[in-house]
Order: sequence, then structure tokens, then C-alpha cells
Amino acid sequence: MLRDDALRERLGRLAYGGDYNPEQWPEKTWAEDVELMREAGVNLVTVGVFSWAALEPEPGRYTFDWLDRVLDLLAANGIAADLATPTAAPPAWMIAARPEVLPVLADGSRLTFGARQHYCASSPVYRAGAATLVERLAARYAGHPALAMWHVGNEYPGVDGCHCAVSAEHFRRWLADRYGDLDALNEAWGTAFWGQRYGSWEEINPPGPVLGDPNPAQMVDFRRFNGDASLECFTAERDILRRFTPDVPVTTNFMASYKLLDYWRWAAEEDVVALDAYPDARDPIGQVRAAMNFDLMRSLRGGRPFILMESATGPMNSRRRNSARPPGQLRLRSHQAVARGSDSVMFFQWRASRFGAEKFFSAMVPHAGTDSRIWREVRELGAELRDLAPVAGSRVDADVAMVWDWRSWWALELRGRPSTDLAFHDQALAHYLPLWRANVPVAMVAPDADLSGYRLLVVPNLYLVSDAAATNIARFVEDGGHLVMSYFSGVVDEHDRIRRPNAFQDLLGVRIEEFNPLQVEEALTLRWSDGSESTASDWQDLMRAEGAQALASFTDGLFGPCPAVTRNAYGRGTATYVGTGLDDTRLRQVVLDAASAAGVRPTANVPEGVEAVRRGDHLFLLNHTGEEVTVAVPRPCVDLLTGTRHEGELRLEPLGVAVLSVGQIRPEGAVPRSAPSTGARNFPHQ
Repeated sequence: MLRDDALRERLGRLAYGGDYNPEQWPEKTWAEDVELMREAGVNLVTVGVFSWAALEPEPGRYTFDWLDRVLDLLAANGIAADLATPTAAPPAWMIAARPEVLPVLADGSRLTFGARQHYCASSPVYRAGAATLVERLAARYAGHPALAMWHVGNEYPGVDGCHCAVSAEHFRRWLADRYGDLDALNEAWGTAFWGQRYGSWEEINPPGPVLGDPNPAQMVDFRRFNGDASLECFTAERDILRRFTPDVPVTTNFMASYKLLDYWRWAAEEDVVALDAYPDARDPIGQVRAAMNFDLMRSLRGGRPFILMESATGPMNSRRRNSARPPGQLRLRSHQAVARGSDSVMFFQWRASRFGAEKFFSAMVPHAGTDSRIWREVRELGAELRDLAPVAGSRVDADVAMVWDWRSWWALELRGRPSTDLAFHDQALAHYLPLWRANVPVAMVAPDADLSGYRLLVVPNLYLVSDAAATNIARFVEDGGHLVMSYFSGVVDEHDRIRRPNAFQDLLGVRIEEFNPLQVEEALTLRWSDGSESTASDWQDLMRAEGAQALASFTDGLFGPCPAVTRNAYGRGTATYVGTGLDDTRLRQVVLDAASAAGVRPTANVPEGVEAVRRGDHLFLLNHTGEEVTVAVPRPCVDLLTGTRHEGELRLEPLGVAVLSVGQIRPEGAVPRSAPSTGARNFPHQ
């Protein structure tokens, strides 16, 4: 049995709860806390995330007695603990005695004590102190009846790269392990440019302020190193915990589509993926951003369920204006997470803090107490989640994959590119949006992942790509897959060195001669093969078709008439290339036409604004609109949330949710994976 299965078996249903910080409150409050937790249906709380100073107030003096009482109280009330190692907040005594633990920024300034995550990941002092405390925790609480999961640290990394002398030496060792010798490093980094050649390892330092643009290959490697340095901290603590509790799952909390860490590498080192998700309550496409992040988290461990570790019941405190959630949105967004693969709904935090930097951050028990809208919604949600026990552990299947690669993301957005306005996350969201609107499930994949189970592969800007990954994508199409790829892809290798020719030239059937980023207000006219016209913005590839068919061509601009969007038959598959910035309607058309040709079908035919997700034997219907809608149901079925039997159709109130038991029957119009692609009924381009 895998460790994440052990957590699910222990709880017996979806997890519900949040961060619990009893050290912030008088002990007399704790009994009230657990009573309210039981009332709300809470069965899992994260304990001790920032409690290092409370557990070790002086070097070598430990005060576990208060945590003993907290865990005993939770266990006595049937509430499990996600017990944290509090290593994200080294105590003041450590910093006072050994200030070199504090990280140094690129400009040479050293951070001071007074917030959190104020440590250099390479510091042997920090690592030794963390290991000692974690070993004490593991030895003391191994076998405790409350312990259900370990939570290592918090929201790695602390800083975007420490530049202290210890980190510099660690970086040199990391480079020596990666390249073996200086000749290989000089070749990979292209140090012949600007006379940057290194003659000894000691000459290399973390990239700091320079005159002009820094070496991009060095920048990408330093980003990789920073992630690995933090990952070493995580795995060191994980290994201690596993030594004492080999069957207890270990996780840490990811921050959605977070740029600084390659979560593919991290997910491989933990037992369950955990997510902190805080979409803006007033963002008109916040539900789409959330869905994309949920799909990414589910994909990091091959489609296995993830844990929604933190979310917000109401306002945050990190935006310029932190608006309240509209009534009903808490319920809707929580069910959306479950629909897309979460085996939990958890919040930061249980009880709103009275003091500190996040005292205006919402909580399950708000400052207004239990006579409040938020508490009523929290309690009602807990009751509903109990009814969704049959959903726990099930999967979301997808015929469409989107390539998500952190190394390419890092390299794409460095300085010195044709356009500094290229943003991978924006491009990914633009390509994801048509699929979300069409209710097509999407899996995220690394470019070198096994693609054989998918019909359509969507590749936003994949600027940097290895030979192996480029071959993998080409093989997918050659074997019968369909591809949609956007501009500025396949341009450099894994060391940010220009490719000649482009990595995907043969696959796409086009030769790209020049890149022409368009100015902010500049727009070009596209004429499509059906005679219609649209506008193009942001980017123009000067390309020549070498076997590809032009679906749309520029009619004006710097280069005159030339292809803009092409389609190429390659092996048994088809590759569509978008060499410019399309408006939302045309990009939607391109993506959904490719999906239709690939034999991909929507999960359900529902009104616009209703999200339909199939997870295992259950169909989630989520109404993101402010209007009541009527949804056709394929056969008589029962709503798990209400027990109501529906035949023919059902009504969803504004922000309403239904979870239908649909058994083994495939959604209406679905094509079995084993069947050939027929290109039957197109998606509506609404």
C-alpha cells in the first residue's frame, strides 16, 4: 500500500480542516477548538508549522509538553494531525548566535530576523539544528494515535537564491557534480562570449549584479541549484521521519504554478502532493486559474489525488484590496478542488490570529466567531464533504495533455530575449482556457514524459528543450497524436544554446527565419483558409512552409503575405503551429478543432459557465455563473450532496454544485481510448 493510500484509509473519507496554531492561544481555548472542530466535521489539522521557538526556546532545551497535550486532545476527539517540522522559522536565539544562517540577497545585503523562512538552505548550522529538532519530534511522536501525516517545512524556498559564501561553495560543488570538469561547464555556458571563460572552480560565484545582462546559462543553472539546495533540506528531514515512522506519509506544501521550483523533481521525493491555493475571489477567471493549478497538482504524481493543504475562507492580506468572498463561492471552489483530484479541503487557518502579520487573514473561525456567515459556510461544507467519501481516492482521466516545463519557463523569461513580455504562465492559461470552457479534462506533463495515453498534446512556449524531449514530442505525433504548439518553441537546448535548425522544424513542416515581436499597439491582419479575417498581436514568425498547410496567413506587416498558422501531417499524426498571438476566439477555434480531430470529447454538454468534471464514477457539475441553469443528465442518477434522484435534467442555483453518481457509463458522446479517432462532432466555438 502506498503511503498516500494509508492516509486515506486512516481518515476513511475526504480530509477537512486547516492549520491549527494552539501556541498562539491560551490553553483554555483548546477545548473549545476541538469542540468546534467536531461540530464542523474537521478530521485533520496541520499542527506546529512555525513552532520551533515554542518547542526549543533555548539551544538544547525542549518543551514538548504543550504539544503532547494538544495531540492527546486531538486524538481523544477523533481528529488526526498533519504534524509539521517547524523548520521554516529558525528561532531568534539561533540567529543571534549564528547570524550567518540568514540568507544574503543578490545585492549583497543580508536579511534580518523578524518574519519567516529566514535561512540559507546551504547553511550547515541551519541544517544541523533542523535535523536535531526533527529527530526529537520523530522519536517522541512515532506511534502517537493522532499522527496521520508529516508536513516538512513550509512553502519552500525561503529566498530566491542565497548569495553567501557558503552558498557559493555549495554552488561550485553542485556544478562540479553536474559537469564533471571545467571544459564541459565552459562549453555549456558559452563562456567564450564576452571572455567569461573559467580556469578554476573557485572563480565561479552565484550570479550577482553585473553591467549588462548576466550569462543566461549560468542563471538557469543557479535556479536549478537553488531548488536542489532546498530539496536537500526537505529530503534530509523526510529521511529522518521515515526512519522512525516508515508508514506515515510525508509531504510539504506547494504554491500552485510557482515559478521558482521544479515541482516535477519535488513531487518525486514526497508521498503526496499538497497545494496552497489562493485565487482572487473577484478575478473573473479565478475559477479557471484554480482549475489549471488543480490539474497541475494532480498530474505531478501521475494522476494520483493531491491534498488541498491551504485555501482561504474569505479575504487574504496580500493584495492591494482584499475583498471578501461572495456568499457561496467558498463551497463552489472547495468542490471544484475535489472534482479535479483533491482528497481534502483545508484552510489557513483554523482560528483567525489576534496579532502578527496575518491577523487580517480569514480563517475557519473568524474574528466574528461562530455567529458569522463564514462559520456557517464552514460548518455546512464540512457536512457535505462527509457525504463525498465515495469520491476519495478516485481519479480524473484525461485525453489531453499540456506540456509544463519549469526549466524552459526560467530560461524564457530571462533578459535578452526578443521580447521581455513573453510570460509562460499567461501562455499556458490562454491555451488552457478553451479546454476548460469546453469541459475537456487536461493533464500536465513534462516534455520527456510518457505521452502514449493521450490524443492531443498542447505545447505553449517551450523555448528550451532537450534532444530527448524534442524526440519524445515528435514520436507522439508520428504515432498518431495531434499537437498544437505555439511560437518561440524549440529555440534553444537545455543549456540555452541556439539550435540550428529549430528542434521542431521537421515536425512542424515550417522553416522559421526571423522572430518579429510586435509592438504593444501593433496589430496585423490574418486571412484564414475559409476567407474570414482576424487580427494578430504580440508576435510574428517569419516562416516558410516546407510541407505544412497554411491555415491562416498574414496579409500585411513587415514581411508581407506569409504563413501564420499551419498544419502539418507527420507520420500518422498532425502538428498545428501557431506563429503569432491569436485573439481568444481564434485560439479557441484552433485548440478545439485539433481536439475534435483527435477524437477528444467534452465531459458533458452543459450551459456555458458550468464546469463539468468526471472523477471516477462521479460527475461534478459546478455553476460559476450568477444565474440558475438547467443541465441535462444522461440517465437517472442521484446527487450525493442532497440524495435527490434526477431524471432528464436538473437545476443548478447560482454558484450551485451537484455531484452525480454516474457509475461506469462513459459521458455522452465520449470515444473509447481504444477506438480510432473519427473527428466526429466539433466543439461549439462559443
